[in-house]
Amino acid sequence: MTIEIVRTVAELRELSAGLLHRAAERSPDPLSLGLVPTMGALHEGHASLAAAAAAESAVSIASVFVNPLQFGDVADLGRYPRTLDADAELLEAAGVDIVFAPAVAEMYPGGDPLIRIEAGELGGVLEGASRPGHFSGALTVVAKLLHYAMPSARYANGRGVEYRAYFGQKDAQQLLLVQRMVQDLNFPVQIIGVPTVRAQDGLALSSRNRFLSEEERRAALVLPRALGLLAERSRAGDALDLDSAAALVRSEPLVTLDYLEVVDPRTLVPLVPEARQGARPGSLALIAAQVGRVRLIDNMFLE
Repeated sequence: MTIEIVRTVAELRELSAGLLHRAAERSPDPLSLGLVPTMGALHEGHASLAAAAAAESAVSIASVFVNPLQFGDVADLGRYPRTLDADAELLEAAGVDIVFAPAVAEMYPGGDPLIRIEAGELGGVLEGASRPGHFSGALTVVAKLLHYAMPSARYANGRGVEYRAYFGQKDAQQLLLVQRMVQDLNFPVQIIGVPTVRAQDGLALSSRNRFLSEEERRAALVLPRALGLLAERSRAGDALDLDSAAALVRSEPLVTLDYLEVVDPRTLVPLVPEARQGARPGSLALIAAQVGRVRLIDNMFLE
């Protein structure tokens, strides 16, 4: 089946309902719908999300929408690449059924929303401290997308539909916030985290990597090296020594470190210095830095 691109919520609901009905007629298997929210400029990391949704769902949807509420800088919003044709090709290759690519007026028909989802304490630290309002904008658009793609309660033969949405673990704080929003506000959807995809040199894939010069990209490799150093120390049972890992990042002149922290992944609370001597298994190391004019984030679980 050729991938379908729809621009309105009405088209999305009509098409996804029809595909679910046909899936119910073809197979007695449980019905499921998977959603992959994106801002476009897709890469192989997004392809892994799309492939997971397509493999696990009778009907899979990917949204492509550059959300203005997430950008504090108008120039940054203007620079963000719009590559819908290439995005649709990648999503079709991954097996996605529908691309939802709305205009801003379709997502926010009354202009900027007066009511937004606030991220609370979890959204005010780390990325939230450096990018005020970012997570409010992200949660607001995700909440709308989750509602727009939500399947009807019952389909053919009275069968229900399992509803899932897929997010990358590279954006660990965003993933946690979406999980908590869904839990706290009782959204009928399961949030699936998909592991980070890395380039061969170790750099986490990001839509923003395309803005790095060759020299800046080489410099950016200090981020996964610092995380890998912490992971290696954790595996060996050694003291993490965040100061030396941060010094490694600061030794790269093209990189300006914002934060490097080891946190409880359920709360984002940093480990106290004593606990850092031997990180608990499952602790999460988070890093953010400016490389040239490009802000990059990465993370790694410590075993």
